[in-house]
This record gives sequence, C-alpha cells and structure tokens, in this order.
Amino acid sequence: MNRSSLGLACSFSFALLACSGASTPVDAQPANQSEPTASTDALPFTLTEIATFDSPWSMAFLPDGKQLVTQKKGAMILFDPATKEQRVLSGTPAVYSAGQGALMDVVLAPDFATSSKIYFSFSDVGEGKTSGAALATATLDQAAGALKDMKIIFRAEPYLESGAHWSGRIAFSPDKKYLFFTNGERAKFDPSQDPKSTLGKVLRLNLDGTPAAGNPLASKGFHPAIWSYGQRNLTGISFDKDGRLWEVEMGPLGGDELNLVKPGANYGWPKRSNGDHYDKRPIPDHTPDDGFEQPKLFWNPSLAPASMDYYDGAAFPAWQGSLFITGLSGMALVRITLDGETATKADHWKMGMRLRNVRVGPDGALWLLQDGAKGKMLKLTPKS
Repeated sequence: MNRSSLGLACSFSFALLACSGASTPVDAQPANQSEPTASTDALPFTLTEIATFDSPWSMAFLPDGKQLVTQKKGAMILFDPATKEQRVLSGTPAVYSAGQGALMDVVLAPDFATSSKIYFSFSDVGEGKTSGAALATATLDQAAGALKDMKIIFRAEPYLESGAHWSGRIAFSPDKKYLFFTNGERAKFDPSQDPKSTLGKVLRLNLDGTPAAGNPLASKGFHPAIWSYGQRNLTGISFDKDGRLWEVEMGPLGGDELNLVKPGANYGWPKRSNGDHYDKRPIPDHTPDDGFEQPKLFWNPSLAPASMDYYDGAAFPAWQGSLFITGLSGMALVRITLDGETATKADHWKMGMRLRNVRVGPDGALWLLQDGAKGKMLKLTPKS
C-alpha cells in the first residue's frame, strides 16, 4: 500500500499537539495532508459544558432557543439550555440500539415555523434479526411533550442482520425542495456497488420520502433514489454556500474520506480505499486512473469521523466557509477550508474525548456532543 510516512509515524494521543509531516502530492493520490499543529494556548475558543445526556447522537435548534437531542437508546429529549430542563418526548418509534444502532439524526423541516414538523432517522427493527435505516417525520408538540403523527417515509433496502454502518444523516438541498439521506453499507461491503440496493449510497428524495425525479442513475437500472454510490459509512453531509454537497465517511483501518458528492458518481468502496481491512489485508489505493471518483482528503491513521457541519455563522468570522468534522477514535475537532472544489486541512484540535456530533448554533457558536453514557453537550465560543 502507498501509505505516507505521516500515516505510518503518527499515533493517537490525548495531547493537544497534532502530528505533522509532508503532504501527499495531489497529482499522485488524494491529499492525506499533515495535521496542523495546535497547543493548549492556541485553542481559539472557550469550551463551556452545558449539560450531560445518555449517549447523545445528534441535535437540532428550535426557534425559541430550546433544542432537540437524540439519544442512542431511542429517547428524543426536549432540552432548554436556559433552565437545563430535559424532557423525554413521547411518540418515538422502537429503535434497534444494539451495536452502532441508535435514534440518529434530527433536523427541522424547511417549513417548521408553520408546521412544527421534524425529520429524523433511526435504526429500525425489522423481521427476525434484521434492521435498517429508516427516515421518519413527526409533528413536535412542545406543550404535550410529544411527537405526533409519526410516519416512516423511507426505509433503506434491504434490511440485514448487522450491527453497524447505518449512517442516517439528513440534509436539505439549498432550495429546500429535496432531502438528501445517507445509507451505510451495513459493514457488508458489496451493497455499495449493488445498483438495486440503497446501502452505501447518498440518496435524493422528495420531502415526502419518495425518490426524486431526475436522479442520475434511475435510467440505468439503479434504485430510483440513488444520487451517488460506492460509499461506506457516510456519517456527515453538508452543503456549502455555493450549493456543493460534501460528505465525510468512515473508512476501514485508515482511509476515512472527505468527498465532494457528484450526481451519479461511484466512489469505489469496497474496490478502492486508502485504508486496509481490519485484519490488515490490503485494499487497492485510490489512483487517478482507477475509474472512480477520488476523495478530496483522507485520514490515515483514522479520525473515525462521526459528523460534519458547514460554518456560515457570525461568531467566528475567520472560519466562515469551513467544514467542521468530529472524530470518535481520533478524539478531535477538525476544520477544513474550502476553495471551490479544493479542500484543505486547516486545524486539528485534540479534544481528549470521543465526539459524536457538531452543529453550528443560531448565534454562530459551535456545539458538540460527546459520545458515551455521560456524554457532555459543549458550547464553543470565541475567547474574550
């Protein structure tokens, strides 16, 4: 395997000093750039603990200042940062929470101000021992502390016996007409290249969960919802200010990827990866002539990315136009700068904890959720 000296030399630590090394030539293979150096004094933000949750997974900000927080075992919490009150909402579905299963992403509908509608994803219990990623809608009734009229509008195909790689991230197109939904390949490899399966894919749906007309591969015999394919565990998805869709995914042993999602593109998994199998069997690296779309960046050793958000807030003006990515085993918060279709590793802050989620708040602060049974909600604000 063509592993950079950086990838071989760096090791995970709890220090706030990231490893550094030579960049990989971009004309040879995708950029596994050196990690920018950070020190405790150089951290450009203040970190404030807001609350603690039971294995939080994702969050969404409500117009009245409250938040929705999903938890791994299936609870959705209505949280008031002002009073610290946590209220478990009724009306959530049964969740397959074994392994990596969870009540996953949650986002407000584009018309939430008038409809009180939310979208959320979860690991759905199937027949026998099977499970799969499901996308649902519901109406939030704060007064009743409930989700009402819960409806599953899309199910990943097929449901399988597996405890891994649901993905389940949600993003609306900039015009709010379409919903993009990620389905992981459930650690089964081959579904990523299967045209009839939605697993290992980015999907483009109408807001009612039906496949959107004009998806690029439908006329070639693919499942009509598929937008791109050949992907593994797609844990973050965000649009930039110019409408480009970015996606971050967990690789195997190394080879986590940041991809620019293009309609109809094949990203190569499991035929190509800049990582190896967990038993250290090699996988052919991405190469410019392999016929697959190349990642814009990769991480080796693994960051284990868990979420991503695009920064367009006012609190950190110098960071506008950046992507923020959280790492699980990497225990890091990473900032990526974008210049058109070029992505560059800008900051890599070792945080000393597994980070499950990052979101840009209404005031431009960055909000993090720590992974685990006593996972902290943290708010990042500029240093005064």
